[in-house]
Amino acid sequence: MSKKRSDQHPSSTQVDAAETAPPPRHHEGGDLPAHGHHDEEVVSRAQVKGYWRANVRLVGGLLAVWFAVSFGAGILLVGPLNNFSLGGFPLGFWFAQQGSILIFVALIFFYTHRMHKLERRFGVDDD
Repeated sequence: MSKKRSDQHPSSTQVDAAETAPPPRHHEGGDLPAHGHHDEEVVSRAQVKGYWRANVRLVGGLLAVWFAVSFGAGILLVGPLNNFSLGGFPLGFWFAQQGSILIFVALIFFYTHRMHKLERRFGVDDD
């Protein structure tokens, strides 16, 4: 009778354990360090909920500003604004054609600035 060696045929419990084992907690390849600074960090549900609440509030506020500038100044208030001029063009016309686009671009930069602050405050930044 031949004796089975355990290294030749793994038992079913060894196979199950190997299949359910978590992957190694390190980066593989490239110039990345063996462990990243996020490997041991845990963000609580309260932090995630607060982060998304602040993010949605920020986006809602910025969309309200953009709506007020584009719809309000470019459409609703075009008559009174046309009494003033900017670069030789009536101000209402300028807001309808260029102002809302420029305000939107400025809001994008403001959003990125505020998001960096929010990410640091809630501990989800990449730094």
